[in-house]
Amino acid sequence: MSIAALVLIGLVAALHLYFLVLEMFLWTRPLGMKVFRMSREKAELTRVLAANQGLYNGFLAAGLVWAACSGRSDVALFFLGCVVVAGVYGAATVSRRILYVQAVPALLAIGAVLLGRGVDRGWLN
Repeated sequence: MSIAALVLIGLVAALHLYFLVLEMFLWTRPLGMKVFRMSREKAELTRVLAANQGLYNGFLAAGLVWAACSGRSDVALFFLGCVVVAGVYGAATVSRRILYVQAVPALLAIGAVLLGRGVDRGWLN
């Protein structure tokens, strides 16, 4: 994979590790409540759900790290696609800003991976 693809995959993985920390460990703390625009009461009521959601973000990050370390563009495309679907769903059901924070970086990474595959296969020479 190209350096650009690896950097973008790393960015998406880092974002999901950040989401893991926010949702699993900082949900009921001032930073978590500020980021997710919640009251203390709502944060307390939803903290178990948020921790579960954070765990899934960790799985996405792990898959992206695996893809980047192994150089497997097919694995990268799978996990990036999962991120895009999650981002679109989150934008439709929770907040439009999820589209920009989660889905757009993954779409950029998908573009870089596909561009690199095209160059590797001589389609873009």
